[in-house]
Amino acid sequence: MAASASRKVVYASLAGNFLIAITKFAAAMYTGSSAMLSEAIHSFVDTGNQTLLLYGMKRADRPADKFHPFGYGMELYFWAFVVAILIFGLGTGVSIYEGIDKLQKPHPVTSPYINYAVLGLAVVFESAAWWLAFQGLRKVRGKRGYFEAVHLSKDPTLFTVLFEDTAALLGLAVALVLSQLLDMPALDGVASLLIGAILAITVAFLAYECKGLLTGESASRTVIEEVERIISDNNGTCRLNELLTMHFGPHEILLNVSLDFEDRLTSAEVEVAVSSMEHKIKTRLPDIKRVFIEAQRSGVVSA
Repeated sequence: MAASASRKVVYASLAGNFLIAITKFAAAMYTGSSAMLSEAIHSFVDTGNQTLLLYGMKRADRPADKFHPFGYGMELYFWAFVVAILIFGLGTGVSIYEGIDKLQKPHPVTSPYINYAVLGLAVVFESAAWWLAFQGLRKVRGKRGYFEAVHLSKDPTLFTVLFEDTAALLGLAVALVLSQLLDMPALDGVASLLIGAILAITVAFLAYECKGLLTGESASRTVIEEVERIISDNNGTCRLNELLTMHFGPHEILLNVSLDFEDRLTSAEVEVAVSSMEHKIKTRLPDIKRVFIEAQRSGVVSA
C-alpha cells in the first residue's frame, strides 16, 4: 500500500513536470526570458528525475538472489542520490550560467503576458504534485514534526518529490516577481541566479538524506520499541543483550537480536520461545522481513 502511494506521487509529479517543461521551453523561446529558460530546464530535469525514481523503484522490487541475498531494496537509495547529482549538475549549473549571461547581456523580455500565463499554469500543476507528496508525508509522520519526519523517512521517493516541488514553487515565485512584475531586464538574470541557489540548497538536503540511507540506517524508534516490548512479554524468561536493525529498503528491515535465556529452560523451550517471538515480530511489524535471533545462556539443560 505504501509503495503504491509512493508510485502515485511520482507519477503525478512526472506528468506535471513533463507538461510544464514543454510549455516553459516554448514560452522561453518566444519571450527570450532567461528566468523562464532556467525554469524550463528545472522542469525538464525534474521529469528525468521522476523517471529515474520509477526505474529505481522497479529495480528495488526484484527478489533476493545468491548475489544479493538481502534483496535489491537499497538500489532505490542509489537512484535517489543520482537524482540529487542531476539536480545540481543540470538544474543548478544551467540556471547559474543563464543568470550570469543575462546579467552581462541584459535584454527586455518580449510578450511578458505569455510568461504570466505559463507561470500561472505551472503553479497549479506544481501545487497539485506538492500536495500529493505532502499528504504522503502526513500519513507517515505520526506525532513527529514535518522536518523530523523527512529526516527519519526511509522512502526517498517521498521526500525527493516533496523537495523538488517545493524548490519548483519557490523558483516560480522568484521568476514571477523579479523577472516579470518588475520592468528591469537585469533582474531576469538575478532571478535565474536565485533559482540556481534554491536548487543548490535542495540538492544539499537531498544528498544529506540519501547519504544516510546509503550508508545504512536503523529502523525507527517506534519499531525498535515494539520489538523490545515483544521480547519483554516472554514472561521474563530472557534478557535482551543487543538489538540491531538496518533498512535495506523503505519497507525492508533486517533485525538481529541477541537474547540471554534463563538456564532452567530446556533447548526445546528456547526453540519454541524464539519461534514465537519471530512470528509475533513479523506479524506486528510487517516491514521486518528477516529476523535473526541469537540465543545465549551460561548453562544448557538437555531436553
